[in-house]
Amino acid sequence: MRPAKSFEQKVEEAKPSKSETNWIVMDYLVSEGYPGAAEKFAEETNMDLPSAPQKIRERVLIRNALHAGRVDEAVGLINEIDHQILDGNHALHFDLMQLQLIELIRQILNHPDNANPQRAFAFEPAIVFAQEQLAPRVPTGKKYQDALERTMALMIFPADKMPSEVSALLHTSMRAKLASDVNRAILQSRGERPEAKIRQLVRARAWAEVVAREAKIDSVPAVLSLGLGPTITDDVMVT
Repeated sequence: MRPAKSFEQKVEEAKPSKSETNWIVMDYLVSEGYPGAAEKFAEETNMDLPSAPQKIRERVLIRNALHAGRVDEAVGLINEIDHQILDGNHALHFDLMQLQLIELIRQILNHPDNANPQRAFAFEPAIVFAQEQLAPRVPTGKKYQDALERTMALMIFPADKMPSEVSALLHTSMRAKLASDVNRAILQSRGERPEAKIRQLVRARAWAEVVAREAKIDSVPAVLSLGLGPTITDDVMVT
């Protein structure tokens, strides 16, 4: 009877081939928006780029604009690619308009005259924007009403007395999340994979580890490293 294989032996036998690894790397670079790195990697591995560099750079410009809070610019660039991306996705369009309202309020709150007793008048552009761009969508769902009410609350509470669910709207993570959502929507509109394959593989691997530990499989080591180095995040795309 053959001795049972160790966990490490099984892992070694299941390792992907070099071509499979290269494909996963290329898929990540293209999906996440690293055109320069993707072109260089294609040259080094003799692979074809699955997407034209210019199309990748279009997504880079949009994501960089969103990370910088330039929502109006980002919306214009999205519509240049395909206006159906937002026309057909009302939730995403609302989220973009909400972020644009947040950025308007952020500018007002950060203005040197913020302490002026008459500063309520400074919020007028934000109020008008909310009435014209967001309020008409509220009747279509309670989630839109709740989102608008939380956003408008930014104009009511002093910075040091804001409820956490309100102040969270000013975190830059809002920009990053929406930039990621827009990136996926553009890829989907082009018939491309909306998410880098490696993200799915990481989730599948985490799920498999949970199942194995719940089944109390003794061969699974106490600590399992993903072997990916720094955690994959939704950082700003680079050109």
